[in-house]
Formats: sequence, structure tokens, C-alpha cells
Amino acid sequence: MSNKSKMLTMGSVLALAMLHSANAMAASTAAGTTITNTATIAYQVGGVSQNSVTASNTITVDRKVNVTIARVGSSATSVSPGQSAAITTFTVTNLSNATLDFALTVAQQSGSTGAYGATDNFDTSNVKIYVDTNANGTYNSGTDTLVTYLDELVADASKTVFVLSDVPLGRLNGDDATIVLTATGVEGGSSGSKGATLTETAGSNTSSMDTVFADSAGATDSARDAAFSIKNDYLVFTATLSVTKTSKVISDPVNGTTNPKAIPGATIEYCIAVANASGSASATSVTITDPLPSEISYNSTFGIFLNGTYSSGACNSDGSAGGSYSSGSVTGTLSSVAATETKTVIYRATIN
Repeated sequence: MSNKSKMLTMGSVLALAMLHSANAMAASTAAGTTITNTATIAYQVGGVSQNSVTASNTITVDRKVNVTIARVGSSATSVSPGQSAAITTFTVTNLSNATLDFALTVAQQSGSTGAYGATDNFDTSNVKIYVDTNANGTYNSGTDTLVTYLDELVADASKTVFVLSDVPLGRLNGDDATIVLTATGVEGGSSGSKGATLTETAGSNTSSMDTVFADSAGATDSARDAAFSIKNDYLVFTATLSVTKTSKVISDPVNGTTNPKAIPGATIEYCIAVANASGSASATSVTITDPLPSEISYNSTFGIFLNGTYSSGACNSDGSAGGSYSSGSVTGTLSSVAATETKTVIYRATIN
């Protein structure tokens, strides 16, 4: 094959590929469109051309109902215990060839496997659905609209939808709440009100606009039911704190600092160690309050030391002065305790 022939062949392939791509991206013909074409028959009699004979045919394009939903993001929504209005984000796309309304519902999953492999073990509350009114892809309180359906979503168009939920207090690190968002196609055509339930045309094709359900099966719905459902997760990311309180005798009035015993007049050093487990969120503003029993008296000369370290199962005698003693209680605040970190509060008291 000559270079010229090769170039012509490659050009033909490229042109066909471009034509196929253009056809693949072309919008579907709108439901209800009438397609008419006319055949013309030309003929001669005795060598003389006669008047042409024509025949026409008209069909009505039927309505294909199809919808899909995609999660926005590639991981679960990280939440904290007690968080309000935690947001999961979705994109709803009308793959139909007609303008439709789409009813939106959210269901809680119980014990099922979530979107990212975790097992659902709690439910969120106060669930609400908002549509991205200003189309900026970010939830804006006071701007985005609370909805129960998408109104007049045209063919091939998409809308961003936010699901907001409250997370109960007391949930542990790694707990998962799985929700399912379902969009169900209903009749469009009347702006401002949700349309009637769609009915698929039964039997053979009619001359008017028929309706065909063409959606795929979703997370909890079946194929060809005019709906699509998808899961998303709220995954709890929180601190996992453990507290250890230890004491040691520093001195007593008989033995001094040599093998001191816990007798009246002895000085006791208390250490409160706060540890955060691996893989947990940092705990902040960690406030320790330790009421002193009547049998001991706070040692104001020694004071209180915060943010000390802990090693080999014991508190180290370090940290910085701080905290307070008031109304019979020692109080101190640790600015933060990161995952795998342990910080301490140390103070001393005398046995009465």
C-alpha cells in the first residue's frame, strides 16, 4: 500500500470514529416528537415521465424513562458525635428523553454493608434534602432549597442534591450510618407541583406516545421501575480516650522521703493520664476535674502541672504549671490529645 493510500485509509477511519463519537454524544430525540418521511416513486410510460407517486409515514417518539444518581466524592462523610446537619452530596441525572419531576426519599439502612464497606450500626436523625439552588456544588444554608422532589428536570440535565442529618452523641470511632437516596421519576410538565405517578405502557407499541422504563437497578431498587437508589455513609471519626489515675507517696512525717508510707501527714502525688487511641481524631479542650475527698487537703505549694508525659506505665514528673483549685476540686485543661498520645495532670495533696 502506498503512503498516499495509507493516509487516505487513516483519514477515513478517523472520520468514521469522529462520526461515531458525535452520534454517541447526541441528545436523544424528545418524547412526543413526530417523525415523518415520504417516499417518492418516479416512473415512465412509453418513455414519457409520469407524475410521481408518494407515500408518507409518521411515527411518534415514545418516552424512555431513565434516571441515575452518583455520589460526590470518593469516601464516606466524616462526622463527629453530636454533629448537626452533616452533609452527604449526590448528583441526580435525568437520562430520559423528556422533562420529568423526580421524587426524592432517604432511607436508613440497618445492619447492611455501606457504600465503602463499613457495616451500618446506627441511624442519623432530622434527615433533610436540599437542592443546590445556586449550582455552586456546595451547601449554602439559607440559599439552597429544602425539597421533596426535583421540579421539571429536563432531559440530560443534572442537579446536585444535599442530604443533611444529625449524628447522635455517644457514637464511637468507626461507627457507620448508611443512608439510601432514591429518585423516582414522575410526570413533569407543571412547574411548582410534583407530577403524577408514571405508568409504563403495556402491550404492543401504539400510535401515540408510549412510556418505557429503562433505568438500571440501584442499591435497593429493581431495574425498570422508573427509579434509582444509591448508598452513602456517615463515618464517625472521633477521639477514643482512656483515663488512668495513679498515686504515689512522696514523703511522710516519720520516714521523710525514704520508703514513705501513706500515714496522716504524708504527701501524695496524684497523676491523671489521658490517652487517645491509634486511628482516632484529636481531642481538644480536654478538661479534667478531680474533686478531693475530705480525707486529704490540696497542696498549694506544689501546685498543678499540665501536659506532662507518660512512659513505661508511669507518669513522668514534668509538664507546665497551670490549672486551678476551687471549691474542693482540682481542674486542668489539656489543649489537645492527638491519636497515640498521652498527656497528664499532676498535683499533690496531704493526708489529713
